[in-house]
Amino acid sequence: MTVKTTKREPLDPRREVKAPALGPLGMLRWAWAQLTNMRTAIMLLLLLAVAAVPGSLFPQRPADPDGVAKYLEDYPTAGPILDFFQLFDVYSSVWFSAIYLLLFISLIGCIWPRTIKHYRVMRSEPVRTPRYLHRLPVNGAFSYAEGTSATQTAEKLAEALRKRNYRAVVREEQDAVTVSGERGYLREVGNLLFHVSMLGVLISVGIGGLFGYNGQRIITQGESWANTLVSYDNFYPGSAFSENALAQYRMRLDDFEAVFDRQDTSNFGMPLDFTAYLTTQEGPDAEEKQETLKVNSPLTVGATSLYLVGNGYAPEVVVKDGDGNVAMDGTVIARPTDSVYTSLIVIKAPDAKPEQLGFVGFLLPTSVMGEDQVAFSGDPELLNPELNLNSYYGDLGLDEGIPGNVYVLDTDELTELNSRSTEHGGIVLKPGESYQLPEGKGSIEFKGIKRYIAIDIHYDPGKYGALIFSVLAMVSLAGSLFIRRRRAFFRVPIGDNGTRAEYGLLARGEDFGLAEEAEAVLNQAEKTLRSPLERDLEEDN
Repeated sequence: MTVKTTKREPLDPRREVKAPALGPLGMLRWAWAQLTNMRTAIMLLLLLAVAAVPGSLFPQRPADPDGVAKYLEDYPTAGPILDFFQLFDVYSSVWFSAIYLLLFISLIGCIWPRTIKHYRVMRSEPVRTPRYLHRLPVNGAFSYAEGTSATQTAEKLAEALRKRNYRAVVREEQDAVTVSGERGYLREVGNLLFHVSMLGVLISVGIGGLFGYNGQRIITQGESWANTLVSYDNFYPGSAFSENALAQYRMRLDDFEAVFDRQDTSNFGMPLDFTAYLTTQEGPDAEEKQETLKVNSPLTVGATSLYLVGNGYAPEVVVKDGDGNVAMDGTVIARPTDSVYTSLIVIKAPDAKPEQLGFVGFLLPTSVMGEDQVAFSGDPELLNPELNLNSYYGDLGLDEGIPGNVYVLDTDELTELNSRSTEHGGIVLKPGESYQLPEGKGSIEFKGIKRYIAIDIHYDPGKYGALIFSVLAMVSLAGSLFIRRRRAFFRVPIGDNGTRAEYGLLARGEDFGLAEEAEAVLNQAEKTLRSPLERDLEEDN
């Protein structure tokens, strides 16, 4: 028989080797494997932390809409560019949400397979005893006086391991009876719980972002406020917010107390403490409660958290029009501009006839006349309160229904009545005084002053979940760091009358306490065997 052979040419090592095409399904599997890799999850977590940095560098619309408007006004070139990239809405931006969701999916993809694998490990028996125990990091041999069978000795050694919280199993081999023990399964449980907790924190934050809300409200002294949607000055709901989620409660500002420094000359007049005294009622049938609200000490009412973020003075003003009718009667919020509460005030009387009236100026809590004959405030308390106003008449621009800033008076379309540059001069009023406007346009009366507070109202249904998962993450992280995964083995030769055995210990990862654990295991074995051990050939590497 003739065998035909084919001559093969040697392979050229320089020849390019083409990898097989993965195809659409293979690409999806590869992408999923990369996304669910633990390294990817860690990188996404770091990327999420970096992505949150612009939220602390630039004002955010949900928390500070006025700050965003001022930033856009101050930086007409850079502002719109930053706004295009959603740097004023970082936490609801497309790119931040994408990182958030990818991290969410990556954590699930990492946790689920590892959980199944560890569950199977916990259900299975410890691994078989290595044949050559002298190769383990901590190993040795011992002998004892009591002569029992190898099986009986192995059972007692397994009992000793169980008393040390090892899961132990005895196996009979051809020439020996072995004992395999393992402990520290909670280390991996803690590791998994840590990642589950991180996932729980992400879910809790997501729930808060979807169903929570926050808003702002200014309340003057003696005013009652109910938690309804129309009563907020600013309101920022979550993506899935429902008006039914608003808790039913109301509150009233009874009094406000401000304490200023009167001892230290270098900090004279600086604020030391603010306290708002409130009356709250949760539900129409609930009893009223007396509460206090302070800076950095929020008040919880109806599952919402109230924060004291500002305060100031609210002058009581009455404006009459040219026909002698009351066009405006109430308190007007004055916005502090410095530490002595020099406060900007804008008064609008759109119901005045025949011409609408507007006023802009300052409230000086303690009016002091300067050398240039311009009054300024010398103290934040009401020692000599005074209103300094300019007056205007014309169209305030409110009849078209276009919303405007209540703290800004647009004077471009108005005619000036009073100011320092006109023959009539500016308006200067003390509490209880009134002033007749020129040209018979009306009058303005300064009746008195009340205090007001500015509060932030936050409702976050996911905050308790975030707290619980954060604590669980810290506890589980501590467990994964301090619990050691260890394995202990014994080999009792058959035919040696059970008086000599070998041992070895192994740890997963670095374990500087493995030698001490071996000593503790041998001491427990000595107690269980009830025979003094003579340790020979012991080698602790």
